[in-house]
Amino acid sequence: MEADALGVYVAALSMWSAALGGTVKVSSRGSARPVLLWSALVAGTGRGKGTALRAALHVLDPSLGRFLATHTTSGITSGASLVNHLWEQQEATTETERGRDVRVLVVEEEWTEVLKRVKRDPSFTTKLRAAWDGTTLRNTTKEEAQEVPDPAMVLHSHITPSDWERYVGKSDAAGGSYNRILPFLLGSVPMLDDDRIAMPKVDGGELSDAYAWATTRPRVINLAEGARPLWRIVRRYARILGETLPGEQAVFIERTAEQTLRVAACLAASECSETITGDMLFAAFTLVRRSVQDAVRITGVGDTLSPTRKRQPLSLADKVRARIEMHGGRATSSQILPFVGATAAEVKALPGIVVTADRSGKTGRPATVFTLGGDDSRHPARQPASADREENRHAFHHVEPQPATPERHANRARVVRLDAYRPATKRAPEPNRSQPLADNPFRALL
Repeated sequence: MEADALGVYVAALSMWSAALGGTVKVSSRGSARPVLLWSALVAGTGRGKGTALRAALHVLDPSLGRFLATHTTSGITSGASLVNHLWEQQEATTETERGRDVRVLVVEEEWTEVLKRVKRDPSFTTKLRAAWDGTTLRNTTKEEAQEVPDPAMVLHSHITPSDWERYVGKSDAAGGSYNRILPFLLGSVPMLDDDRIAMPKVDGGELSDAYAWATTRPRVINLAEGARPLWRIVRRYARILGETLPGEQAVFIERTAEQTLRVAACLAASECSETITGDMLFAAFTLVRRSVQDAVRITGVGDTLSPTRKRQPLSLADKVRARIEMHGGRATSSQILPFVGATAAEVKALPGIVVTADRSGKTGRPATVFTLGGDDSRHPARQPASADREENRHAFHHVEPQPATPERHANRARVVRLDAYRPATKRAPEPNRSQPLADNPFRALL
């Protein structure tokens, strides 16, 4: 298939979140929010954006009943048309057996054309923000007032890097209109010799089972206690990175933590679990961190930007701390020194930096490893006892999965991680309600 596996995975996650949007929410501090995932595949013409979308459709369509056929639309170019579409769907489903349904998947394969037209409607970006937040949408210009509480709209779009730079305006992004969208740069893919090769058959039984579980009744997905140390790291990562980058780039990653939580909730729902384990949260973080890197690349790096306001330069200590936090609390010399403009001796001399030698390599000299220590007020997840420090440093890599809901007790299914591609394993026998899933349903996409 001539498509980047990342593009297939992202498109599938957006579709999956749209299907769950009417019944599933996520909470980290007692306030339930939508699990809606908005995404943009960014690549040149003919680089596999459409192929990735069709592959994701091929995998998910059988598992989601008629959802994708009946809830997918495109071409919404004004705030009024957005609200009107959701309102009409709400009216059409209110008296049905399953009741009101305002789930919508908006797929814009030519997003540039939409962006050109929405410039004329100042209300569009306001309605866009409200839709992602899940707050009530209203049309006040029509004779009959239209109101849509708890909208469940997902936007999946395709655009070229040059058009992103030209049409995704900095002023709109600063207002939060487009930083709710996760952008992903697609890589080059090999050209197949035979364009008649058909897509492989995919057994979507597990995902179909998860879809039925997620839509049977309203559910709120919460963080497991074992995932909370990593959640603090994710939030700190987003804050430090935002303070480090120029304003034009920082605005696109302001919702890194919230996006991570939403992705993790979608993964939990695919496992029929109302609990986000540490593994699920880490898997979500690897995906969102990739989007953060791509957002920085798309919006320009270094001298190519002209910041509208001067940012206070970070001290060497702050830079080193940021790099160590970025790598999960443990970073080598090669992961720090080239990025902070300092020597190993200067970094070793900084207060609060612990230096150790990693001799796990079979050959060569031991690697110098930098970690943070002795600053518990700024790093509450880290225990003061030195005997526990090494274990806590890697906690988010080895968080013990927590028990799932009664529907799937002793759930121990593995989660797809963006940085750990593996060949699809042989599918286990058909699961029942008392046994854990053999594998994450989304693994079939990779």
